[in-house]
Parts: sequence; C-alpha cells; structure tokens
Amino acid sequence: MHKAKRVSMYAFLCLAAFVSIFPFFWMIVSATNLSVDVTRGRLLPGAHLMDNLRNLTNSVDIWNALGNSAKISISTTILAMLIASLAGYGFEVYRSKAKDIVFSILLLSMMIPFAALMVPLYRMFGQITNFFPTFGIDTPAAVVIPTFTTAFLIFFFRQSTKMFPRELLEAGRMDGLSELGLFFRIYLPTMKTTYAAAAIITFMASWNNYMWPLVILQSPENQTIPLLISNLGSGYAPDYGLIMMAIVLSTIPTALVFFLMQKHFVAGMVGSVK
Repeated sequence: MHKAKRVSMYAFLCLAAFVSIFPFFWMIVSATNLSVDVTRGRLLPGAHLMDNLRNLTNSVDIWNALGNSAKISISTTILAMLIASLAGYGFEVYRSKAKDIVFSILLLSMMIPFAALMVPLYRMFGQITNFFPTFGIDTPAAVVIPTFTTAFLIFFFRQSTKMFPRELLEAGRMDGLSELGLFFRIYLPTMKTTYAAAAIITFMASWNNYMWPLVILQSPENQTIPLLISNLGSGYAPDYGLIMMAIVLSTIPTALVFFLMQKHFVAGMVGSVK
C-alpha cells in the first residue's frame, strides 16, 4: 500500500513537472525553427536560430525595447524595496490604533482592479505633462510611478517584520542609533531574504507589465518588450519563429534573476508566512 502511494505520488510529480517544463521547451525549440514548422507543431530543434535572431534584429529594435524594460523594472524594484519596506517596518514597529486603521484601508485598496484606475491615472498624467513633461505621458516615469509600490508589498514586509527580533532595535537605540539608522544598519541587512523575495516578485511583475505601458507609452522608441512582442504577433502574417525568438530573449532576464536569488526567495517567502 505504501509503495503504491509512493509510486502514484512520483507519477503525479512527473506529470506536473512535464506540464510546467513543456511550454519552455516548446518555446526554445520553436525559436530554432521556421514559422511554417512552428505552425505544424514541430517539436524537434531546427537550424534557424541565428536566422530568426538576425531577422528579429533587422525588423525591430528589440535591444531598445529590452533596455526600456530593464530601466523601468530596475527603477520600480529599487523604489518599491525602499518605500514598501519603510512602510511595512513603520506599521509593525510603531503600532497604534490609528496606524492599524490606515493599514486596513490600505488592504482594502487591493480589491480595486487596476483597470478601474487607468482612466483617472491617464488624465492625471495628462495634466502633469503640461507642467513636468519628464513625468508625463509617454515617459518611463509615468510607468514607474503608479506601480513602484503596492498594498501587497507593504503587507508582505509587515508580515515579515513580525518575525524580526526587537532586541536588535533596543540594542541599536542603546548604542545611539537614530530611527533611520536602525532601519538602514540593522533591519535592512537582517531582512535580506525578505528583500530578495520581494525584489523577484516586483521585478517580474514590472518586466511583464503590459496593460499600463500599452496605455501610457505611445511612441515606438519608448515601448517595452511585452508591447514589442504583442506588435510582432498582430501582423497579417506573423513570423512565429521570429516571435518565439523574441520571447526567449525576453525570458532570459527574469529567469536569471529568479535562479540567482532562488534560495533567498524561498527563505523570504517562508519567513513571511510564519
């Protein structure tokens, strides 16, 4: 009985692994084939990888799109780590009834879909454009500002701060550190796994963000990689080998970030759950 249960468990895990890995396998294999081979469902690697890459770079400025996505994602991640961690730290360390009410209202904002906010945000940035063009419509700043922190991230840091040893803060105060010194010199280095998990979540969400950049970015030179891939697939006769090549290139940065910080990500998520 125990052996049958173990065999069924491994069979389920193998099936789940196959379902998870197959899309990546098909994506990589398709990037090496011609468009006609992709539409036929060919699952064997071809010899057209460099041809697809050459056609991609000749037809669109993918390096500029990757650079725009990198600039927006890195800026969003850095700002989110600073602001969300400060907010989560403040809500937990300096608790009061008023702060708990504010935090509850903040959590309620998670129930509002972003689609409902796009029209007011667009009108707001339209007005900002008249006074501060650098932060207005069709600028990277307009993509970063509404998304550099979220109620979820603040909640995530507050939950993780519950596990933070308060004795370290008391020891720091006795040594004469200011409140900001406590945060930057004690809290921040101690919570590095939480920061790693939050950074991965934020970077991936920003890198794959499609709806808001589609609305606010209007010029081709400012488009991000999801917008470019969408445009490649909207043609009359899309080249699927070329599209898959673009998807492979867009997947590499997020895959690198995740695999390089995987251990910290798992530790940070476990810590937040506790």
